Amino acid sequence: MTELFVTVEPGEGYVPEPGCHTGGVGSMTSSFVLAPAALSELGTRPFGVYVHVPFCATRCGYCDFNTYTAGELGTAASPASWFDGLRRELDLAVTTLGDPPPADTVFVGGGTPSLLGADGLARVLDAVRDTFGLASDVEVTTESNPESTSPEFFAGLREAGYTRVSLGMQSTAPHVLRVLDRVHTPGRPTQAAAEARAAGFEHVNLDLIYGTPGERTADLRASVEAVLEAGVDHVSAYALIVEEGTALARRVRKGEIPAPDDDVLAADYELIDSMLTDAGLRWYEVSNWAASPDARCRHNLGYWRGGDWWGAGPGAHSHVGGVRWWNVKHPARYAAVLADGKLPVAGQEELTDSERYLERVMLELRLAEGLPLDVLDDDGLREAKRAVEDGLLDRDAAARGHAVLTDRGRLLADAVVRRLVT
Repeated sequence: MTELFVTVEPGEGYVPEPGCHTGGVGSMTSSFVLAPAALSELGTRPFGVYVHVPFCATRCGYCDFNTYTAGELGTAASPASWFDGLRRELDLAVTTLGDPPPADTVFVGGGTPSLLGADGLARVLDAVRDTFGLASDVEVTTESNPESTSPEFFAGLREAGYTRVSLGMQSTAPHVLRVLDRVHTPGRPTQAAAEARAAGFEHVNLDLIYGTPGERTADLRASVEAVLEAGVDHVSAYALIVEEGTALARRVRKGEIPAPDDDVLAADYELIDSMLTDAGLRWYEVSNWAASPDARCRHNLGYWRGGDWWGAGPGAHSHVGGVRWWNVKHPARYAAVLADGKLPVAGQEELTDSERYLERVMLELRLAEGLPLDVLDDDGLREAKRAVEDGLLDRDAAARGHAVLTDRGRLLADAVVRRLVT
């Protein structure tokens, strides 16, 4: 069986959480303070702001993100109370960080940010601009559900200052979308991509999910062909993982549908990579392809390269200088804590040197540029040489001082990471 490292995250705005949550779990941090050591290099690394919008019209069966439908929330929370809390959190964030740099990138994820409409998303960006400020070349991305977009929506985003749009497509096959509980019509994502480009967006991403039970090779090929016909400059493709606690996991457990097959996932990944590469989109991270360096998602690159970011919103995660913390999850609790003048921090951890080493290897090895070999300890260097001999790391890149996954290495990247850090 092939062991895949290409994990599913059904949206671009994934905040990597490779470490264990050990500090502060189970109790709210009412007076959150970052030590001077964590703040000492703030501004020397990329700095981003992630905003989590927790609202969805319906719940997809595979999704374990922190999202809520209107029926689940009732009167406990609303977009208005969420935005009031967001603005308070951003104000407190600036105070907590002291003199933070302007945001190099802003990513609005969810959930379904497009449910806020163009005016609501403009208010979100204005709140970030008014508190942190924006770099002159800032990249601003929002995720959007194709069904809650329109030409007017995209025009409003451009006017507000957004520079990228990421659209959830997943598949063009109706039976695959039904298994995933996706409610958009199969042709709507590519139509939305065309509308975004017509509105002036140079950078548009489409998400794919592969390995869904019942998906045939012909289905996947048709989905990739549709993506290419849409003319987008960025594609994210994720292998389906059955997450505990989801409707999909319950269906698999009951035997209603089979679990994804690792060998099928590997073949699917190779097909996607081949088709995208032939069309001029190059992988720059194991699950992401771009038509040019400018088309790469700078916000996510900040995660993978060990940058700093403030994650605002219910359940959002943040990282500054080796300290990671995460917010309370429920939107009502989030708003209530902020109304009391406190940051809604649910827990935090300070990474040890060994944890930071592990995370650097795990995250940078995902990138096409690879990991500098001089980062590795002696044992890691010996294993890197063996991985080159085994065809998992590129020989020419190793000669230049970098550990870069080969095509086969991308399929076995988890195993390569374990070899390098053991």
